[in-house]
Amino acid sequence: MGMISEFKEFAMRGNVIDLAVGVVIGAAFGKIVTALVDKIIMPPIGLLIGGVDFSKWVWTLKQAGVDAAGEAVPAVAIGIGEFLNTLIQFVIVAFAIFLVVKAMNRLARKQPPPPAAPSEDIVLLREIRDSLRK
Repeated sequence: MGMISEFKEFAMRGNVIDLAVGVVIGAAFGKIVTALVDKIIMPPIGLLIGGVDFSKWVWTLKQAGVDAAGEAVPAVAIGIGEFLNTLIQFVIVAFAIFLVVKAMNRLARKQPPPPAAPSEDIVLLREIRDSLRK
């Protein structure tokens, strides 16, 4: 029973729940960025440079063929286009995170620091003053 209660205490901490929410939102944001890059950004760029579909742009190292036993051997290729799409997605996500962190830092700086508590000397002097007034 001790391990279950420990796990429950761990899972119910605010930081763990905040992290879980962040991961879910991040995954959804990643899908949005993937769709943005694959369906909106890359097609016009491909059209501008001659109708290239970047997602199918590969560098073939060895063509597909048939081996001596008559079985099909798949081609060996490097997916340059998919790498470019992923790279652009990374840049967009990194820039979005940068903007969020920058905005949070700006908000954190604008809040004035709380007033410092008076020192013990000041508290003592105020007590003496108040007792003299009585």
